[in-house]
Amino acid sequence: MALTSIGKLNQLEHLDAWGQITDLGGEVLDGSPNVKVFGKMSLGAPTDAISSGYFGTEKGKYRLVYPFSEQAVIIFGEVAITDESTGVTTTFKAGDFWVVEKGTSTVWEVKSDFFIKHYFAVV
Repeated sequence: MALTSIGKLNQLEHLDAWGQITDLGGEVLDGSPNVKVFGKMSLGAPTDAISSGYFGTEKGKYRLVYPFSEQAVIIFGEVAITDESTGVTTTFKAGDFWVVEKGTSTVWEVKSDFFIKHYFAVV
């Protein structure tokens, strides 16, 4: 057992390269042909039933359907997330939290050059 402090990482270079948003099932809507994705696990692995970690992307606009339920907090940057089922867009900045249900279709617009969140996920 261990207690892990969640640090306020402010650079994508502090995370591992995880490929591109399309590798995670995302669809790029605006910006570069693809959006680079970065992350670092703090609990478990992405394929575990319960996991947590840091996740960040470069600036861009993309669609993601959540493959798990998640509670997350923005560590750095600014992102506007639209829930496609309601059409409601909420802008999140450092310190802001959200909870989202598995299967929710979302559109992400990263307003800053990049953003980093820390998440807790349950499949």
